[in-house]
Amino acid sequence: MEETSAAAGDNHRAPIIVKKIKKGGHGHHGGAWKVAYADFVTAMMAFFLLLWLLASADQETRDGLADYFTPNPSLSSSNSGAGGVLGGLSVASPGSLSTPSSQFSLDQSLPGQPMNEVQSRRLDDGTVAEGQPDPVDGEITDRTTDEMTDAQAAERAEFEAVEQTLQQALQAAPQLEGLTEHVMIDQTPEGLRIQIVDQDTEAMFPAGSADIYDRARQLLHLVAFAVGDLPHRVSVRGHTDATPFAGGSYGNWELSSDRAHTSRRVLIEAGLASARIANVMGMADTDLLFPDEPTDPRNRRISVVLLRETEG
Repeated sequence: MEETSAAAGDNHRAPIIVKKIKKGGHGHHGGAWKVAYADFVTAMMAFFLLLWLLASADQETRDGLADYFTPNPSLSSSNSGAGGVLGGLSVASPGSLSTPSSQFSLDQSLPGQPMNEVQSRRLDDGTVAEGQPDPVDGEITDRTTDEMTDAQAAERAEFEAVEQTLQQALQAAPQLEGLTEHVMIDQTPEGLRIQIVDQDTEAMFPAGSADIYDRARQLLHLVAFAVGDLPHRVSVRGHTDATPFAGGSYGNWELSSDRAHTSRRVLIEAGLASARIANVMGMADTDLLFPDEPTDPRNRRISVVLLRETEG
């Protein structure tokens, strides 16, 4: 009986329950996703920054950027790849890479960005641009643009001084009273042009003759005085109107040439160095002062041109 009771007691004892807990189903995944997310945000920020820069840049700058990042085929002397016996194909576009044996120099700059001294003075063929110093020896081959501009300004000031001197000399010469309207002075691409023009009331030469009147001679003396201190060469030109000669072999061509030579001789006797005479021309009626009035007496004139030493 006692054994039966012990067995019954064992049957009513509470069972033992063992629970197995699996960890990691909802646990920590690590920090790799944070790195990927940071890279994504950085890439998006760079992308929007690029869009903003492109939107704020002008067309010239955008074109410059496009040219800068465009592969230049001229930089490579052969197609991409190793070349030679071991040559092969490359997945890169031809010309985007250069073989180690090829030699080149890249002279490229963006619009608005000044090139360096060597770039700005070398042409595509490697020669030095005229008027710029060679980066090797630094010698000047010709005047620079700034120096040329200064020379032109100085020459213009000299011409203006000649004009003022001549006008003052006319006003100070009582024997030449009334000849102011006979003198026309202007600056042309050739140089300073001083024209002694006939008027209805008074002529510089007798009709059909190259014998100069005394007042015209004195006027040419003043011209020689005004231009005497300058080194510029002088062109003397004779002009006639379109009135034809009555007959014979002597005409407006001969008359204009003879009057020009007479004026040349007067200028030299007044002190102008003969070496400064560049040319003497008879223009006849080919360069009328008043083309609409070919017989106007003002077309008859002597032009003394002080030739420029600078271009422009």
